[in-house]
This record gives sequence, structure tokens and C-alpha cells, in this order.
Amino acid sequence: MIDVVIVGSGFAGLGAAVALEGAGRRNFLVLEKGDSVGGTWRDNTYPGCACDVQSHLYSFSFAPNPHWTRTFARQPEIRAYLEGVADRYRLRDRIRFGAQVTDAEWDGAGWVVGTADGQVVRARVLVWATGPLHIPQIPDVDGLESFTGAVFHSARWDHDHDLRGRRVAVIGTGASAIQFVPQVQRHAAQLTLFQRTAPWVLPKPDRPIPDALRGLYRALPVAQKVARALVYGRNEMLVGGFRNPRRMRVIERVARAYLAHAFAGRPDLLAAATPDFTIGCKRILLSNDYYLALRKPNVDVVTSAITRVTATGVVTADGVEHPLDTIVFGTGFKVGEGMAEGVTIVGRDGRKIHDVWADGPEALLGTTVAGFPNLFTMIGPNTGLGHSSMVYMVESQTRYLLDALRTVDAAGAVAIDTRQDRQDAFNAELQRRFDGSVWTSGGCASWYLDAQGRNRTLWPGYTFDFRRRTRRIDPEDHELIG
Repeated sequence: MIDVVIVGSGFAGLGAAVALEGAGRRNFLVLEKGDSVGGTWRDNTYPGCACDVQSHLYSFSFAPNPHWTRTFARQPEIRAYLEGVADRYRLRDRIRFGAQVTDAEWDGAGWVVGTADGQVVRARVLVWATGPLHIPQIPDVDGLESFTGAVFHSARWDHDHDLRGRRVAVIGTGASAIQFVPQVQRHAAQLTLFQRTAPWVLPKPDRPIPDALRGLYRALPVAQKVARALVYGRNEMLVGGFRNPRRMRVIERVARAYLAHAFAGRPDLLAAATPDFTIGCKRILLSNDYYLALRKPNVDVVTSAITRVTATGVVTADGVEHPLDTIVFGTGFKVGEGMAEGVTIVGRDGRKIHDVWADGPEALLGTTVAGFPNLFTMIGPNTGLGHSSMVYMVESQTRYLLDALRTVDAAGAVAIDTRQDRQDAFNAELQRRFDGSVWTSGGCASWYLDAQGRNRTLWPGYTFDFRRRTRRIDPEDHELIG
């Protein structure tokens, strides 16, 4: 039996693998559905794809990269970084590529994990590291199947489809769309942007990192650590604003000034691009060219709701049919279902995680789920961030994972499970902490919230508080089995 099986080889999966290797726990296997590592940075290759967290922070603390070429790294560079981590820590021999996990069941002594090709892996511990942002969300639009042109999601970009001279529809205005809209605009004959909600956008302080500075980081690694610490501290200062909407007014004034400057002389676009919710309710987006693209003569911004799709276009609620030959969805991901979509995970007493999470995903510290022994969910419920790096959260969770495994081994037990009452108390505390925050006040509606209006996505505080709470497991939160 393998000691630990990790599902996924993005930041979370590789971070867990390196942590296990460093702790001398070398009996592990990574199951990866794709043909290479990288996770979301392998799957998302749309034009303009880049990170909105600073490069020095959006990387492992144990593997700093002095070679970042920009303040905010672009997708090819991030993917290359992850490939380099896999090579540096000699992980490729521990990764089984093309292994799509279909089911996992706790049998009392460990996990029995099945893959699409019929193989079965038995492991004492299951680390689910797929993350929530890997299953594209495509709206159920009437008539979409009748459209005769090209249709694809930003996370499944069709690079063989030439956009030059095309009439392109972009549906959605989230973090991905504001990156690829300016790229599409440069090539399309006509770009029609269908916008349900205008996002808050701030200028992106992105610039090349000079060769001399990169040389300094190579020669003096502590300099890069200082740069990382400064970025981290500055980002954490935003938390107070998220928790108290009145403090966000300064940032909102900056965003409104940016809007006014970008659409000077275009009151129609200014009205369409001005959000109707408190800044921070949804993710604040960063871009220097999105607003510029909307002003171009080959771009139309449509705020009327889509009612149906025809063979040759999209019809909106105002009765207008917009002729098109390409539809690109920038509509995000199935966040609530992302962890276990299409996978049957069965814990103690035959409990299926889909049933347990029917009213929304819950975990203890985003990492363990009551009734599912020896299951650890990397980037699980309520670990998301609106201000800082998820890599920091991943490294916090790996510490929690290692301490849990040490606790099991020291007791001579088979497994560790979370107590339902402690998990319930933790999640009740989380939801109380969201009260009065920018994410729940003022009629905020976003993908952070489930159907009941509960925030199952974000961590409602400082990341250093999360790290403090995951530094060691609390024995009172768990029970040992066997």
C-alpha cells in the first residue's frame, strides 16, 4: 500500500509532494489527469493570461525564483516555474500522468482510488489537491447547441481558431476576460462584450524587472526575501478594508478616478463600466488595457441580458440579434463543485461527499472533512483569498498535513478523522466573521457565495492567522482511528 496519494500537480499538489519529500515521507504517488504538471497554469493558455498576485509572492517560499521577468508573471513563465520545481525536487518519477481519478472510497484501513483507465491505487492517506478552479462554468443558454460558429471557454482556448476578421462575442467580464478581451480586440473585426455586471478595475502596477535587480536576487537571495516580505505585508493591509466596507472608500475613489479618466468623453461607456456594488465584494481586477480596449471602434459593450442563441448570433432581452461567428465564454469555474466534480468520494459509513456537501462545502480549516478519515483537501472550502497569494495558504496546509500524519504515527493509529461538532463550530465562527464585511453587506452577490448566501470560498481574515491556526493540529478537533 502507498502511504500517500496526491491528486493534482498544480501548486497545491507539488507543494504537498515537496513537503512529504522533505519530511522523509517518500512513499507517495501523484495522480495527474493531464500530460504535464501545472494545474490551472497548464490549462489556461488564453491570450494575455497572467497572474494578478506579484511574482515574488506567487511562488513557493522554499523555491524562490530570481529569474522572474515581470512584477506580475505571465502564464508561460509560471508554468515553466512549476515544471522547474518538479525537476528540482525530482518529482516526475512520482507522478502518474494521464491518471483521471474517478472514485475514492475509505475501506476502514485506507483509500481505494480508481482511475478512468481502470487502475486501482490503495493508499493510507488521500490528499485532494485539484483546487476549485479547473472545471469551466458554461451558462445554460437557450439555443447554444444550435450555434454554427466556434464556441469555447477561456480555460479551453482554441488556438487553431483564427480570430482575425471574425465577429466575436465574449460572454463574461471576470478576471480572465479582462486579460484576453484586449488581445481579442486587436484581431477581431468586431468584438461584442456581453456584460452582466461591470467589475471594479484598478491600474496594474506591472513592469519589467531589470536585469540588474534579477542579478542582485541571484547573488544575494536575502534581497528577494525582503522584497517578498514587503509585498506580503502591503497586501495584508487590505484585509481591514474587506472586513470594514467604509475603509474601502479610498480604494473606490482611486477606481472611480481611473474610470473617469479612461472614459472621458464617452458617457455611455462610463455608465456601462461603472459597477453598482461596493468595491471588494467581488475580486478587484487589475488591468492597464481593458478600458482602452472597450473604447476601440470595433468593440460594443452590451448590458442587456442574453435570452437565447441562434445559429448565427445572440439575441438579447431588448430584442436585438447580434450577428456572430465565434463565442468565447469568460464565465469562470464551477467553484462549489470543483473539488469533486465527476468523482465519487465515499467516506465512513458509506457517506458520499456530494451528499455531505449538498448545502455547500464545509471543512475544518479548509483541510479536513468530518467523516472522511485521512482525507486532506488542499485549497479546500474557505481558503480562497481576495488580496494575497494562494501559495502561502498551500504551504500553511502542508504543515497541518505533516503534523496530522505525525500525530497518527506517534499514536500507532490507522487514521485521523475530524469531529463533526468541532467542524460545525468552526464553520459557524467563519460565517459570523463574514457579517458586516464587504463580501456580505450592501446586497453583495458574487461567486464567493452559495445559493443560501453563505461564503464557502474565502478566508475572512489575515493569512498569518490562518498559518497560526494550521501550524499544529488541535487534538480536540479530531479522533484517532485504530
